[in-house]
Amino acid sequence: MKKNQIILIGIFVGISALIFFRVSSNKKAPVKEMKEAKTTMFVPVSEVKNVQRELQLISYGQVSPNTELDISFEVQGKLEMGEIRLKPGVKFKMNQLLYKVNEEEAFFTLSSRKTQLANLVISAMPDIELDFPSEKGKWLNFLDQLSPEKRLPELPHIKTNKEKMFMTSRGVLIDYYAIRSLESRMEKYYYVAPFSGTVTEVFSEPGSIVNPGTRIAKIARTGEMEVKVPISLKTLKQFKTEGKAIFTDADGRKLAEGSILRVSDVINQRTQSVDVYYSVKPNKDEMIYNGQFVNVAIAQSAKQESFAIPRAAVREGSVHLLKGDQLIRKDIVVIGNKPDTLFVYGLNNGDQVVLEQFEKSSEIKKYKGIKR
Repeated sequence: MKKNQIILIGIFVGISALIFFRVSSNKKAPVKEMKEAKTTMFVPVSEVKNVQRELQLISYGQVSPNTELDISFEVQGKLEMGEIRLKPGVKFKMNQLLYKVNEEEAFFTLSSRKTQLANLVISAMPDIELDFPSEKGKWLNFLDQLSPEKRLPELPHIKTNKEKMFMTSRGVLIDYYAIRSLESRMEKYYYVAPFSGTVTEVFSEPGSIVNPGTRIAKIARTGEMEVKVPISLKTLKQFKTEGKAIFTDADGRKLAEGSILRVSDVINQRTQSVDVYYSVKPNKDEMIYNGQFVNVAIAQSAKQESFAIPRAAVREGSVHLLKGDQLIRKDIVVIGNKPDTLFVYGLNNGDQVVLEQFEKSSEIKKYKGIKR
């Protein structure tokens, strides 16, 4: 009886141990799978198969003004409004007063110096009448024209070295040129529009105190725009030969025409492209805006091996490739486009190109491709 009990207990312990190990092994598998799922990311990919296509030569560019200036002053003081109150988008005309700095203190200083100069000439008149009687008239005429509210008249012509030395010893010449310098500085209290244009940014408002070099506003010339276009080395010669280009929007609608203004002699090492600058002449009833992106096409077409990928796959002239279980970045050149598709050069047949852009994460250890 006792022996049978021991056998039964042994069988029960064995069965319990077997069940425990089976349950334990079943629990570990989901944990492993969950851990793997958290560290693995599935990405849509497509195998590259370059095809010979006849494409219109197309690039892209951003519109910018030919001339853009920062408004600032060379003097210090309280900023005051000009003829119009400037805000972003406000238009102005050439020679309009845009801003001024309060010049009251400088004006009184200048008036005081002119009065001082008049006193110096008056005190020298008795000696001029005795030593240079023939020159008396021109100095009296100079005194008549000298006024604190008017610009300094021309200095009378000094004929002899003796007269020059006399007027210098009396301090007349020193004061005269010092006042000329102050008058020239007075012009710096006013900012007159050098061209007709538009205000793009405003940094300081009337009533604030400005220092020399303080940025007050940014203005751009209207009517004269240009487009900087990155063009691949493979198609640069054809763009330069044609000279003229057509600008369209993303839907292919023609916006403007233009011709080459200049070609940079510096190559972008990352994209192997050269910046070409085009003038922009908008079509009738079309508006071209500063900062607008446009497509640039020329009349010629070319046969070029390329691969078609979605626009979403490209960011800053590059795509992601799946190599093994990792993503690497690859620079490409866009040689053509459709509304949702780009034709790119620079990928090798057989490459696994990722069809979307992803931000890499330290939690993702490997990537797996899902072919589309």
